[in-house]
Amino acid sequence: MTADAGAAGRLDDGLEEALAALAASPRPLVALDFDGVLAPLVDDRDAARPLERSSAALAALAALEGERAIALALVSGRPLASLVPLAAPPAAAALVGSHGAEVRMPGDEEPSAPLDAWQEALLGDVVARAQDVEADHPGTDLEVKPAGAVLHTRTADVATASAAQRALVDGPGRLPGVTVLRGKDVVELAVLDVDKGRSLAALREDLGATAVLYAGDDVTDEHAFAVLRDGDVGVKVGDGGTAARHRVAGPDDVALLLERVLALRTG
Repeated sequence: MTADAGAAGRLDDGLEEALAALAASPRPLVALDFDGVLAPLVDDRDAARPLERSSAALAALAALEGERAIALALVSGRPLASLVPLAAPPAAAALVGSHGAEVRMPGDEEPSAPLDAWQEALLGDVVARAQDVEADHPGTDLEVKPAGAVLHTRTADVATASAAQRALVDGPGRLPGVTVLRGKDVVELAVLDVDKGRSLAALREDLGATAVLYAGDDVTDEHAFAVLRDGDVGVKVGDGGTAARHRVAGPDDVALLLERVLALRTG
């Protein structure tokens, strides 16, 4: 069951109650997608920036110490090479990029993104075939990641975008060992079998979280909502069907949500 978004400037009562319970947990984990959650969606993905209020709230949450300390994580489809400079996350935050193909825990200098020789060769084949699809469909844009390739179709017309996505899925998407991930105006072909749900479950264990808040706006975030347990808080950002129990309208409400968690955690 999902809740409607609250009025501007406030969260609905059900979400307020859920946040209060989360904040009272010994070791909460606040995990967030980036695009459409911390940062408004934009056509130029390199122009995405988190809202100042959200960045300030994350920094304050990261600074909590002792019994008030919480765990933080960004869980994104972006590669970490793109996510980190745009999001400028606190050093204490765990980072998951490429839906889980890259993971950088607090204190790590480099992310883990292991590919064996067969996967490296498969990635090269996928990229070459995806480049052909991009060339045949004006307005699309191919992004190469450490463990996959993503075709962005936001700036293509509707017919071209649909045709490009079909060509990608029915072509290199059918290669053995390739996982297809669909999102808003994107299709990703990964050579590792990863998703945000598995990544969030691993973060829960690795960070010793006693309760989890996860906020996401995309179809790929549904994997994360699916692994939440009793006492966790799932927040869908924006429109669309979801397994999350709560919903907010957009990034401005996410900033308010983070501020509420901070206020509740600090008493």
